Amino acid sequence: MLPLASSGSKVTPRHHMAGYSNGYPRGSTFDISPHRFQPRSSTPAQRSRRTQSFVRLAIVAAVLFLIVLLSWSGRGRTSFLSIFSLGLLSSDPSNFELETMRYYDLSNVQGTARGWDREERILLCVPLRDAETHLPMFFSHLRNFTYPHHLIDVAFLVSDSKDNTLDVLVQNMEAIQGSDNTSMHFGEISIIEKDFGQTVNQDVESRHGFAAQASRRKLMARARNWLLSAALRPYHSWVYWRDVDVETAPFTILEDLMRHNKDIIVPNVWRPLPEWLGGEQPYDLNSWQESEPALALADSLDEDAVIVEGYAEYATWRPHLAYLRDPYGDPDMEMELDGVGGVSILAKAKVFRYGANFPAFSFEKHAETEGFGKMAKRMQFSVIGLPHYTIWHAYEPSVEDIKHMEQMEREKLAQEQAEKEKAEKVMKLKESFSDATGQWEKDKSELQKITLQEKKKEAAADAEAAVAKNNAGSKAAGDKTEEKAAARNDDKELGKT
Repeated sequence: MLPLASSGSKVTPRHHMAGYSNGYPRGSTFDISPHRFQPRSSTPAQRSRRTQSFVRLAIVAAVLFLIVLLSWSGRGRTSFLSIFSLGLLSSDPSNFELETMRYYDLSNVQGTARGWDREERILLCVPLRDAETHLPMFFSHLRNFTYPHHLIDVAFLVSDSKDNTLDVLVQNMEAIQGSDNTSMHFGEISIIEKDFGQTVNQDVESRHGFAAQASRRKLMARARNWLLSAALRPYHSWVYWRDVDVETAPFTILEDLMRHNKDIIVPNVWRPLPEWLGGEQPYDLNSWQESEPALALADSLDEDAVIVEGYAEYATWRPHLAYLRDPYGDPDMEMELDGVGGVSILAKAKVFRYGANFPAFSFEKHAETEGFGKMAKRMQFSVIGLPHYTIWHAYEPSVEDIKHMEQMEREKLAQEQAEKEKAEKVMKLKESFSDATGQWEKDKSELQKITLQEKKKEAAADAEAAVAKNNAGSKAAGDKTEEKAAARNDDKELGKT
């Protein structure tokens, strides 16, 4: 385990051993100054008698000291004992014992529904492997926990990492512990380095490939057990396992899970997806109820076989917590489980103290967290899942997703190239027919002028025709008038006759 309080580090231990059992610093309890005197000459007999007298006085003083020590009571006895024990004895007068001994009442660390009110300590366990890119996101979640930070002890296990996980981890942890805001400070911090020979790569295809699952799960179980055994203390009431690549989770998740007061409880875990893949998807399929087909399958497998969920090779037909999610369902609804996923597990510390662990072997054909759920259920502990209480895992594209995205990118580039070529063709056509277009505009203008002139001529001809017609009409009207007048004159002449 790395000492976090190294020279130059901002991280300081939360607990200190004082010089005395009552917490006072070790100082100069006695200040004996040397006295100057001149020795007297004496005979050997006198020196012998003087030595015997000193011995007798010393014996008497020792007897008196023991009598006073045994008869002393109350506060004075405590102070007296602290002074003369030089911090090696307990300050409790009823416990005359060495300070190195501790007493723990494990009945007070059973875990309750309101641990934050009873100041129950939580051990937060975080396994890390090549987690450099996820650590900033994880520490943002860590800062936002609403459970009292001083009641949370954090233990990290860095194993088989090839990136800069350890340095980034220490930097972020020191930033929190060295913050001016003391409410951000956590309890005890443990950083443990231990390799387990994990050779499976961290890419999605390798981590989630079927062939690597059994060996990978067994090594992960060993890592969890090492971390737990190194960090669990007698004063811890709860143990919370959290993956570093959780993207979204409520700040109140510890209180939300704790108030169900179950031995083991897990939320539902989904992950976001790009819109072209549906937007979201169940992620953790390791939380499930047992089924008859799965039991029959287990009986047909070899002793060392490990069943893993979500693979066509093992058709278990189990009810999965993830598939029962309703976005509008009651987040407090509970579902009994047999296997649990490891993304986010809150368990009472007594579960581990009774002997439950993460099997690094095939336990009822399961290992790691699923085997832990089966083992705890066999030990009569409550194992519960919340189907409608959802946290979100970071999206990691699968091989199929990557191929699909590459195909989409190729199609996009092809479409952009086609549009570019079309635009270039249009531009070339415009450039090729730019002169003809100009001549056409000129001809069009001339035609419009000629047409306008023709229309003017036609209008003028029509006007002349109209005038001529009017003139002809006027002449005809005059002739008729003259004829009528002549006719009237003729009638008058006939009347006279």
